[in-house]
Amino acid sequence: MSTPSDPTWTRFFPPAGWLAAYRGEWLPSDAIAGVTLAAYAIPVSLAYAALAGLPPQIGVYGYMLGGIGYALLGSSRQLAIGPTSAISLMIAGTVGALAGGDAVRYAQIASLAAFAVAVLCLIAWLFKLSVLVRLVSDSILVGFKAGAGLTIIMSQLPSLLGVAGGGHSFFDRAVKLFGQLGGIDPLVLGIGAVALLLLLLGERLLPGKPVGITVVALAIALATLLGLPALGVPVTGKIPEGLPVLAVPTFGLLEFDDLFPLAAGCVLLAYIEGVSAARSFAAKHGYSLDVRQEFLGLGAANLAAAFGHGYPVAGGLSQSAVNDNAGARTPLALVICSVTLGLCLLFFTGLLTNLPKAVLAAIVFAAVYRLVDVRALLRMWRVSRIDFYAAAIALISVLLLGILQGVLLASIASIFLLLARASRPNVAFLGRLPGSGRYSDSARHEGVEPLVGIIAFRPEASLLYINSETILETVLTALRTSTGVRLVICDLSASPYIDLAGASMLHDLYEELASRKVAFCIVGAHAQLRDLLRAEGLADKTDSSHWLRSLDNLLADDQVSSAQRTA
Repeated sequence: MSTPSDPTWTRFFPPAGWLAAYRGEWLPSDAIAGVTLAAYAIPVSLAYAALAGLPPQIGVYGYMLGGIGYALLGSSRQLAIGPTSAISLMIAGTVGALAGGDAVRYAQIASLAAFAVAVLCLIAWLFKLSVLVRLVSDSILVGFKAGAGLTIIMSQLPSLLGVAGGGHSFFDRAVKLFGQLGGIDPLVLGIGAVALLLLLLGERLLPGKPVGITVVALAIALATLLGLPALGVPVTGKIPEGLPVLAVPTFGLLEFDDLFPLAAGCVLLAYIEGVSAARSFAAKHGYSLDVRQEFLGLGAANLAAAFGHGYPVAGGLSQSAVNDNAGARTPLALVICSVTLGLCLLFFTGLLTNLPKAVLAAIVFAAVYRLVDVRALLRMWRVSRIDFYAAAIALISVLLLGILQGVLLASIASIFLLLARASRPNVAFLGRLPGSGRYSDSARHEGVEPLVGIIAFRPEASLLYINSETILETVLTALRTSTGVRLVICDLSASPYIDLAGASMLHDLYEELASRKVAFCIVGAHAQLRDLLRAEGLADKTDSSHWLRSLDNLLADDQVSSAQRTA
């Protein structure tokens, strides 16, 4: 991959780097990986297109064109691009209401959404917005994925049980499904259950192998031989042959405020999932990933999908794992996968006519059940309740509001969670460790000796407008509950930054202490802190020569002075 010393254009066009370094012995590995990925992509893309409410071939278009687009501008060697379960459900839950029941308009809006995703990716690349995605915490993602997984599973249960289903949200679907349980089709349920069992066993016993395409082939063969369509088993029906016709998406279908939330949600989901997967493979194979360049790779993939009548695509961990396990060395594997899918669209779509829809539902089940990570939720409950609550907010918001509103609310919740954490920093009140000249948090160590006549506190965060009032109240509470205090020391060694509100808080603390005839001292201030403290006039109220000193050093001098005064 490119390095910082490469010419600028090669960093923006990664194939210039990996093609120049390509070795002939890599070609068989890339070819096998590409064909294997295509075998994985066919059943999954059909299932996800059905989940999105689109014709089955649209899912194949996404894998074929998205892979080529990403191979041109993406920086990962193993990341595979295509439709994902969460984005498919987001399209189903959002575009339906915007299309007003018009199937043609539905497909046009889905393609327009992919184009909007490409535009937003370009904007994000220009303004270097990759840092903003870091505001979405891992705990939020755990909850979001669990909510998305449960919602997707609920949406596929009707196809697995052979009932009509219905509803818009998770709970609406659950209520309608409960009322239809008496109409379960045993034959459809049996087909789906057997397919799901085979997929799960294949995943466990044959990891990385194209088990999905094998199950699909068996299902088609049995459905054809036994005449299952004539018995009322729903099947995919005829899939149009041929490659997608490239065309500019239809503009003017939606107002900007209707399209933007959908596109922004897709970008957020696609980028987070794609970069997370790409980083894991980059670390495994020992190369660097350009997270900013990933916006261009994702944008190119979605632009290609949009011009081929597809819907938004993203890099996913499951398909990328298939690509990696099959031996992919470079993005050439994606190109070979696209060529293989193109041949299938030209010559083999007729074979998919009798594929039972229950099998597609089972494929979705097998792909998304891992999203519901109960073990991670239980661990958060034991280790960090605030992370658990964040995950719970994301999970519940997805179940109640849907994928799009859920991911946006989860993102906002993640920002507020960050602010909430920063607003309640730990304020350590320090005491002497027995038998030493060191000082530590009295609340965290047993046997710490209290400081006689002195309150020494250490805010373990930057002093900002969101936490300065909390810190001040905490210190004043300690002052009110103490007697004989002659000196208060503020240790800023754990505070990397201070703003004007933080400096104002120190002024207020000084004034309160002065009214009580208690001395005030600041120690452990770093360079930026000292500059702002001096600019804010705190050098007139405290001895600035102490700002550079450590608490240990200052208290050692205080002990000497006290001993001399006693003598």
